[in-house]
Amino acid sequence: MSPHQYIERETLDVKTEELYWDRVIGFCYSRMREHAPSLFKALTGQRISGMLGFLSYDLFMGSRLSGSARFLRRSGIDLTECYEDHEAINTPRKIFERKIKYWQCRPMSQDPSDIVSPADARMLMGSFRDTDMLFVKDKFFEYEKLFGAHKDQWMDSFHDGDFAIFRLTPEKYHYNHLPVSGKVRDIYEINGAYHSCNPGAVVKIITPYSMNRRVVTIIDTDVAGGSSIGLVAMIEVAALMIGDIVQCYSRTRYDDPVEIHPGMFLEKGSPKSLYRPGSSTDILVLQKGRVDFAGDIVSNLCDHRVSNRFNNWFGGAFAETEVKVRSLIGRRKEEDREHGFPN
Repeated sequence: MSPHQYIERETLDVKTEELYWDRVIGFCYSRMREHAPSLFKALTGQRISGMLGFLSYDLFMGSRLSGSARFLRRSGIDLTECYEDHEAINTPRKIFERKIKYWQCRPMSQDPSDIVSPADARMLMGSFRDTDMLFVKDKFFEYEKLFGAHKDQWMDSFHDGDFAIFRLTPEKYHYNHLPVSGKVRDIYEINGAYHSCNPGAVVKIITPYSMNRRVVTIIDTDVAGGSSIGLVAMIEVAALMIGDIVQCYSRTRYDDPVEIHPGMFLEKGSPKSLYRPGSSTDILVLQKGRVDFAGDIVSNLCDHRVSNRFNNWFGGAFAETEVKVRSLIGRRKEEDREHGFPN
């Protein structure tokens, strides 16, 4: 199978991704999907997906079957970042659900106009307008389905806006953090399938991110103490072997986690939720004309050094950038800052 490469942000080096369970996923999304559609549908359903997660991460043989020590060596996970004693992180589930000392190892800009990454992930961005930015929404999701049925208010609010996609791979830290500060206007869950976020699977299934189970949180940042970039939709997308998306907002480190509800004020950079376990995807949807994405990430999109599974699909070079949670991914537009929108 063809390799999938991305750009490491700090060094600009081209890296080749370790695609876990690649052959199995490739088989499921080609032969099984074509020749056994009923079985494929069951595989990407909640019950079988949860069972696969249990077998991989919870069964007493899980650490032997998946090889925790070998996985740690191959993935390059730095256990010194972990909040808990790293010797206790000795099972697949504990690896995937680990907490890190993010206040030390994932520093965050204090500039209120900065927007930060919600996850340790590989990032793409695009626009709902056919502009100089790549028009890729119809590959990853259908805008009309992304927010769910009977949510015309939010579809109208984000018309002609921009978006960013953050693909978490299995070895990543799986807590999501707030990319902005603001007040929750709405939060709801949409039932759906559990398609894999493996790049090979994504290109086989049209618009998978608007078909998968997901949690949508609408944040109003034009409030006192907010980031002043309008409404922001943070969409957490479940994937194959994801058992749950747990809302566990904590203002201070991981202390006293609470569920999120409308009316709450959320602080940028704080933990918001946890995927259990496996790979998954975050999507940020931003209102038109409120944010400029970071220049280096935009430049990396068309880096012709990169060979990946998206290239043929998009008809040209299209590269992800690896970003760290709480790192800068964009800023409020200059004119908004000049006009004195509230911080």
